[in-house]
Amino acid sequence: MEHPILFISLILETIGLPVPHGPTGHGLLEQLCAPYMTYTWLVMVFLFVVAKLTISNLEMVPGGGQNFWEIVIEGMDNFFVENMGRKMTDQFFAMLATFGLFIAVANLIGLIPGFMSPTASLNTTLAFTLIVWVTHHFIGFREHGLKYYKNFMGPVWWLVPLMLPIEIISNFARILSLSIRLFGNIMAKEYLLAILFMLAGAFFAPLPIMVLGVLVSLVQAMVFVLLSVIYFSLAQEDAH
Repeated sequence: MEHPILFISLILETIGLPVPHGPTGHGLLEQLCAPYMTYTWLVMVFLFVVAKLTISNLEMVPGGGQNFWEIVIEGMDNFFVENMGRKMTDQFFAMLATFGLFIAVANLIGLIPGFMSPTASLNTTLAFTLIVWVTHHFIGFREHGLKYYKNFMGPVWWLVPLMLPIEIISNFARILSLSIRLFGNIMAKEYLLAILFMLAGAFFAPLPIMVLGVLVSLVQAMVFVLLSVIYFSLAQEDAH
């Protein structure tokens, strides 16, 4: 199967940089030029530039760009406070909001011909998931100390031999479910759009799938953030 035509990859090839279209090579330069990495940087630059252009000068009477960001930030802040409390929101708002905005834009950018979604790579989604997984255990040990182990023991002592393996397996399963859910949905969207563009033409035929792709992209970003918030909230609760 031929590799997809990606604008950034074509630019890198033109200037003589290695762009792997199959399994990524072992060299540092090859890793840095992998499509999922270059489009990750593109999304980062896009978010930075848009934020700089729209809210570089905050005003008492906000304009369109500032209004948009105030609605988005206030909406996320209220959601986090309702589920985690004010203290946890103040501590982890920046991380969770960054995940939400990045994943949403990264999912949507793949709808543009010649671009790809960085979240269609398991490397990207697994990196986000490991950050969330480590952080929620950090919250648990910070809130409860060594007593955090009680969250894995079950309600009564005689159920420990049964509950402990189940809780450990289910906890590690969060890594797979959180990363593969996002990766699988976005990769499926990318492949479906590519097949439709080849078989049905580049105009009206793929349009319904592109509309569905917008919905899937936004929903998957919300699901990732929602599950992260739930994990953080559960980690700070006392064991029952």
